[in-house]
Amino acid sequence: MKTPIITAEELNTILGSDGLIIIDSGNGTPAKEAFLNKHIQGALFLDLNTQLSDIKPDAANGGRHPLPTVDAFTEVLASVGITPESHVVIYDTFNGANAAARLWWMLMAVGHENVQVLSGGLGAAERNGLPTETGKAKEVNRSVYSATAWQLPLVTIDEVASMLEKDGVVIDVRSAERYNGQTEPIDLIAGHIPGAINIPLSENLDTEGLFKSPAELRKRYESYFANDNVANIAVHCGSGVTACHTLLAMAQAGLPIPSLYVGSWSEWSRSGRPMITKSDN
Repeated sequence: MKTPIITAEELNTILGSDGLIIIDSGNGTPAKEAFLNKHIQGALFLDLNTQLSDIKPDAANGGRHPLPTVDAFTEVLASVGITPESHVVIYDTFNGANAAARLWWMLMAVGHENVQVLSGGLGAAERNGLPTETGKAKEVNRSVYSATAWQLPLVTIDEVASMLEKDGVVIDVRSAERYNGQTEPIDLIAGHIPGAINIPLSENLDTEGLFKSPAELRKRYESYFANDNVANIAVHCGSGVTACHTLLAMAQAGLPIPSLYVGSWSEWSRSGRPMITKSDN
């Protein structure tokens, strides 16, 4: 099994290898336009909104970016030629925090372990001389990909509430400003889930936007895994996307992957459940 993170230098040595598929993942029209403007040579594009989520009219039921069905996801994989044998390398333009880590989690969750996220994303690729190109992605042959269930742990809103009642650890990876209710650029209410602790995903990265070393990441997170209590840990964000950045960091540290609460703050804040807002701090 490969490490979850790959550096630009490492990727440069395997470009053109048989079975290597590079995915540029992003969110909506701006990301698609950015891909057309510039992407790593040979990369394919997958959209968070339409291909890695099953967005519903009401975010109160599952949040802003609910997971698609496993069948729908394997159709997406097949459409870009990914097979169970493919070596998939994913990047985005937000140091892995937009859609790259989410796609990594989804692939891992269907049992695809030969998948890595590019540390530093497109910027690191350019700084290290990887070839880029413009325009639409190349045509690829459709593949076949089969899976039956998500194999990594997920928790529902009720299970998160139950975990907090039983002294579980619920980690909110959003910025401190959003957690503290000082600002909320996306959801209706600013604040956080009562009892959740704030560990911003930005702490997974160094000053250059690269993932910190496994040793540094392990030092940051291992105390939460005391007594092998991974079943009592859940990670969330605004809509179950950037939370995967911290799950990725934990995996890079050699730690187990805790539960993902996909609905996250976007679901909780619309549910009528208790909340901590700026006025409560």
